[in-house]
Amino acid sequence: MGEPSIPPDIRDFINRHIDSVAQLEALLMMRSSPDTVWDVAAASKRLYVSQQEAGDTLDRLCANGLLTCKDGNYRYECAPELRATVDELALAYSRLLIPITNLIHAKPRRIREFADAFKFRKER
Repeated sequence: MGEPSIPPDIRDFINRHIDSVAQLEALLMMRSSPDTVWDVAAASKRLYVSQQEAGDTLDRLCANGLLTCKDGNYRYECAPELRATVDELALAYSRLLIPITNLIHAKPRRIREFADAFKFRKER
């Protein structure tokens, strides 16, 4: 019996917006408590990553329209056109943890880093 497949819209969303499991976990963590405001230190502690990685992760999610940032505080305010897909991703991740993490880990790192070099980022 083969591994269950990831729905095409979720696969596409991950390929376009998610570059690490930490990003996915941050997105889903913030989605689960949309009224909570997170700073880099709190997110770092909760995600078990360095503050540098947490900051980069949160900034990337903001650049993709999945979070908002104001004065170093982040919260889940997903762009309306992405909200249903994020909800579907949360459900899929609970059922397809291994296939989804494998998809994320299979993304070529050098291509992501090259693409990131062309993105403009806001100062925190």
